Amino acid sequence: MSERLKILVVDDEESHRVMLKAVLGVEGYLVAEASDGTEAVTAVEREAFDLILLDIRMTTMDGIEALTEIRKISPLVPVLIMTAYASVKTAVEALKAGAFDYLTKPLDIEELKILIEKALEHYHLHVENLVLKERLGDRFDFSRIIGRGQRMKSLLDTLAMVAPSDATVLLMGESGTGKEVVANAIHHNSPRAGQPLIKVSCAALPETLLESELFGHERGAFTGATARREGRFQLAHRGTIFLDEVGEMSLPVQTKLLRVLQEKEFEPLGSVRTVKVDIRLITATNKDLAQEVKSGRFREDLYYRLNVVPIVLPPLYERKEDIPPLADHFLAIYREKNGKRLREISGKAMDLLVRYDWPGNIRELENCIERAVIMAREEAIVPADFPPQIRMLSMEGEREGFDIPYGISLDEMERALIVKTLAETGGNRTKTAEILGINRRTLQNKLKQYALEPQDAGQPAP
Repeated sequence: MSERLKILVVDDEESHRVMLKAVLGVEGYLVAEASDGTEAVTAVEREAFDLILLDIRMTTMDGIEALTEIRKISPLVPVLIMTAYASVKTAVEALKAGAFDYLTKPLDIEELKILIEKALEHYHLHVENLVLKERLGDRFDFSRIIGRGQRMKSLLDTLAMVAPSDATVLLMGESGTGKEVVANAIHHNSPRAGQPLIKVSCAALPETLLESELFGHERGAFTGATARREGRFQLAHRGTIFLDEVGEMSLPVQTKLLRVLQEKEFEPLGSVRTVKVDIRLITATNKDLAQEVKSGRFREDLYYRLNVVPIVLPPLYERKEDIPPLADHFLAIYREKNGKRLREISGKAMDLLVRYDWPGNIRELENCIERAVIMAREEAIVPADFPPQIRMLSMEGEREGFDIPYGISLDEMERALIVKTLAETGGNRTKTAEILGINRRTLQNKLKQYALEPQDAGQPAP
């Protein structure tokens, strides 16, 4: 055996652990021991194992519970359950929890050896398949990042180079530009793809709670800490942690984050124990961190630690060629979600989407399409289905056909506006009222006031 594989044996019977350690040692395996489920979970947090032998009946955290926790930390490692209480129910429960297989006590040593080899072969084959997919390029299918312009092509090229590395990445850009989608793509196209991707919004929590969320705490560490809790860094062990809006982090928390990056370790709140972690860090911000450093609100040494690979995501108004494919993508999602039979976004409606500046970027576009799908009454989305700020562009584009002559009264101008809007909506009074910002009854009163008969107003619906 060219490389000694490491097996964790978990059993509350010391004699059984000693026996297994001797047997497996003769086979060339390195063997670590744990006397209960809690100790096993801690061991998996601290180091990698190629296989775990786990007893199902233990006094402190049984095997099924321990297996569930281990799966959160290391989803791929094969686990063999050992039980003296063989039953179909036990086996099914273990397999459902993620065990590779199970053995009954007293163990048949030859069966154990065969099953270990089978589990390791399956595990290594799975890992090799992941590597093969990477070589073939399948793992660089960034299908959720939609864009056909040159800026997005350059971004995708950068991601294809950065993803397989372990480098720290800083994503910069306005809110709603898709930083979380890019973080997902980096993780899922990296060697850590089979491990957890843990996300934290640094702006969503106050300083004390953010520190506890990131690094965990012991029972009694602060008011309300009624139980020990593991932090997000522990949960991300061997995987990736994504810190969104990192520019909102307070200076004390920044100091602790810096230590994690430098030493790969930290102490939970209220604890003297040191936890070691192996993580890849991706951060995101809509702030100018260099300016934040100059103003004293962000640590300079941390900034340089985070800024190893900076990636700037362009705002949507700078990549308008990507609006049509993005809009069609969201149309497909919300059409299915809402059970609507919508064929397309009409040409006039798409023209408005491209002309609008989208201060809320992709997030605003998505919300706009979702609303339009819900509001649409035809087989295609039309301008009247959009929010007022976008519909106004339609009226601006029609100014040549809606000149306001000098000396016109307000009543005459209002009458002309109602006639024009009714014509644009095909006489639909409900949509006309919505566009004009009035209710349907008010519109009906205006129609009577201005003596607008159906034939004069674009044949409005009764």
